[in-house]
Amino acid sequence: MSSDALAMKANPTPWWLVLLTGIAAVVLGVLLLASPGSTTLVIVQFLGWYWLISGIFNIVAMFVDRSQWGWKLFMGILGIIAGILVIQSPLWAGILVPTVLILVLGIQGIIVGVIALIQAFTGAGWGTGILGVLSILFGLVLVFNPLVGAVALPFVLGIFGIVGGILAIIQAFRMR
Repeated sequence: MSSDALAMKANPTPWWLVLLTGIAAVVLGVLLLASPGSTTLVIVQFLGWYWLISGIFNIVAMFVDRSQWGWKLFMGILGIIAGILVIQSPLWAGILVPTVLILVLGIQGIIVGVIALIQAFTGAGWGTGILGVLSILFGLVLVFNPLVGAVALPFVLGIFGIVGGILAIIQAFRMR
């Protein structure tokens, strides 16, 4: 077996696919930083179409495989409704979807912080307790100021996109 065949067997993802993903992440990151409003609207519209198509596929999957049909029906209806609402009201969705995402992240931060505090009091240490308090505070800030978080979200995602994309490009050349 050649060394290329061994490398493909160990890592089935082709290097050029990682490279394309990295380039796309950098481009999306730059667009989010350069024009956060319009880029967010485009991303939310893609998300709306994804929800709509995914909802339809969930309904179809319910007839192909009857296991967990209740969840498939629920997720299908929810996806179709969310997709239609986002597609019909792009400006409202451009504000509402990031705001809901920030609320979810805030609630998640509070829950993770409470769990970390419980772990800290059961012997995990001061570091876990401090991170738990910070997570709760960060979560509370997001829950009580979701619009501020939604405005900052494109910039944060843009920075993550650029950094993650550059790291993916470097990894692609290492894989090659």
